[in-house]
Amino acid sequence: MIGNISAVSETAMRRLRQRVGAMPVLGSGLKVLFGRHAVFPHFRSSPAYWDERYRHGGNSGVGSYGRLAHFKAETINRFVEGQRVASVAEFGCGDGAQLELANYPRYTGFDVSSHIVAHCRQKFAHDSSKDFDDLSGSLCETIQADLAMSLDVIYHLVEDSTYDRYMRRLARAGERFLCIYSSNVSLPGHVPHIRHRCFSDWLEAHAPQWRLMGKIRNAYPHDPADPDQTSWADFYFFRRPD
Repeated sequence: MIGNISAVSETAMRRLRQRVGAMPVLGSGLKVLFGRHAVFPHFRSSPAYWDERYRHGGNSGVGSYGRLAHFKAETINRFVEGQRVASVAEFGCGDGAQLELANYPRYTGFDVSSHIVAHCRQKFAHDSSKDFDDLSGSLCETIQADLAMSLDVIYHLVEDSTYDRYMRRLARAGERFLCIYSSNVSLPGHVPHIRHRCFSDWLEAHAPQWRLMGKIRNAYPHDPADPDQTSWADFYFFRRPD
C-alpha cells in the first residue's frame, strides 16, 4: 500500500511515475485518475486530497484538458454570451487550465486548496477581470454573481457535510443562473475520492427556487475503454424565476 505522499521523497516519486507510466494498462489508468502528473495522495478527506494533490504536482484532471475542456468552454461561453452574463463565480476553480479557454466579463474562482489559489493568482496576474480566493475565507459565503458555476466538482465531494456545505454556497451565490457540470445519480465511486451525487434532488429539497432551464448532454459520453477522452458529466443550467 502506498502511504502518505509527504513521506515519499521527490526522487522516489519520479522513479514511481516512470514505472507507472511504463505499465501499458495500469499506468495510463492511474495517470487518468490523478492527472497528467501521476500523484498518489493518501486519502483522508476530500479537501485534504485535493490540496495534497496540487501541492505535489497534480493537476485538475483530464476533464480540464483536451477535447473535454473545449466542449465545456464552448458550451459555457455560448451561454454567457447568449444570456448576457456579467459575472461568474466558480466553486472549484482548480489549476486554471479550463479558465484559459473562458470568455467571462468578470470572474471569481474559489478552491479548497490555498496552494492552487496562489498558483491561479500568479497565472492570471496580468488579468484584472479575474480574482481568486480559497474556501476558508469569508468571500465565498457572501459573493453574488450572475452565474454560479460548478464544473467536475460535485462527484468529488465524498463526505455528506462537505457536499452539503458546498451546495449551499453554490445555490446562494447565483443571482440569475446556476451551471452544474457533473453526473447526477447516487452511486459509489470506483476510487476513494469519487462519489456520485444526485444533486437535482438536493436542489429540489433545499433550494427549490432554482428551476431547470435545460440539460446539455456530453459530446463525449463516458466510455470505459477511453476514460481520458470521455466523461460521465453533463451540463445542467438552472434559473431563478423573475
